[in-house]
Amino acid sequence: MTFHGMWAQLLPIGRSSASGGYRRFAWTGPDAECRAWFKEQAEARGLAYEVDRNGNQWAWLGDPAEGDAVVTGSHLDSVPDGGAFDGPLGVVSSFAALDELRSRGADFGRPFGIVNFGDEEGARFGLACVGSRLAAGQLTREQAHRLTDGDGVTLPRAMEAAGYDPGALGPDPERLGRIGAFVELHVEQGRALDLSGDPVGVAGAIWPHGRWRFDFRGEANHAGTTRLADRRDPMLPYAAAVLAARREAERAGAVATFGKIAVEPGGVNAVPSLVRGWLDSRAADQARLDTVVAGIETAAREHAEAHGVGLDVVRESFTPVVEFDPALRDELARILGRDAGLSVPVLGTGAGHDAGILAGSVPTAMLFVRNPTGVSHSPAEFAAEDDCLAGVSALADVLEGLTRR
Repeated sequence: MTFHGMWAQLLPIGRSSASGGYRRFAWTGPDAECRAWFKEQAEARGLAYEVDRNGNQWAWLGDPAEGDAVVTGSHLDSVPDGGAFDGPLGVVSSFAALDELRSRGADFGRPFGIVNFGDEEGARFGLACVGSRLAAGQLTREQAHRLTDGDGVTLPRAMEAAGYDPGALGPDPERLGRIGAFVELHVEQGRALDLSGDPVGVAGAIWPHGRWRFDFRGEANHAGTTRLADRRDPMLPYAAAVLAARREAERAGAVATFGKIAVEPGGVNAVPSLVRGWLDSRAADQARLDTVVAGIETAAREHAEAHGVGLDVVRESFTPVVEFDPALRDELARILGRDAGLSVPVLGTGAGHDAGILAGSVPTAMLFVRNPTGVSHSPAEFAAEDDCLAGVSALADVLEGLTRR
């Protein structure tokens, strides 16, 4: 099946008719449809299909037990009302690259695999890259079992409802030990390639990033009868924290976003008792990230104290700077520069990926495909078909160069 045909099959799955975005959340109906699609693609190509102990899907050409395997892939889940390309472009391109290599008569001297990592976006349980974190031992079984969605459903219950066994969750060093190189293709989540005029780039590093929860605790009261002077309104210091996030990020050349909020009791005519906001912040280095988050927390505490509001700040997740394997990165650039005649800019990125999680366990690299708008995590996310096909060819060139050694 062609790239276009595979893309057309995936396009309607989990798409919201209201927003045009995608709601492919872990262990839900749309996720199950995506997983079934992956299995069908693997079996149609005669690949050995399996699901690991953490729910990640694998398709193998050759015996992975031989070791030193070359693996590619990404994820199929989405953020709330996300775009079509983030994740799926890497998976579809992996199957398309395999098809291209077979049409070339490529010699696979090493085992080759394609993977779909589960729950990369963390949209349902609030933690990104659950499948790859579990495999790499960065998330324990006990921690995973405590993950809960907005309706109070735990990760184990969600997996069981989808027909999977959560009892086996945990590190998978034997599986990761079989991988000699992992290459993830992804749509660029920025405009660097558009500005440089290049269809494909190579990742250099992932910025350190994390998520922090700010709980502002005030006092519920009547919005129409409570004097302003008598209020303990947590919305006011929350608003100050939002403004501080923008200010501190601009000062440091970083990014900081309060993108999610929960308010209790949630009445239009009630002063809130609790405002809970989630901060996402990322920077090119650890020092700048620490400065940004500290500045936001200081401003939030000052305003909370001024309004008689309590504040708890909890770091829910954190990923330090990830430098991709220099030798593998340089090999990708060499292959693309020599064999494909491409200029290959090396890009930093503020977005997290499964490749970043695996980088501590196996040699890992990434390819980016041009995004003309730079928009991501939005229905407006886009990559032109010509650029997608250029990404497939680049991935095929890289995989051919790696597997034939």
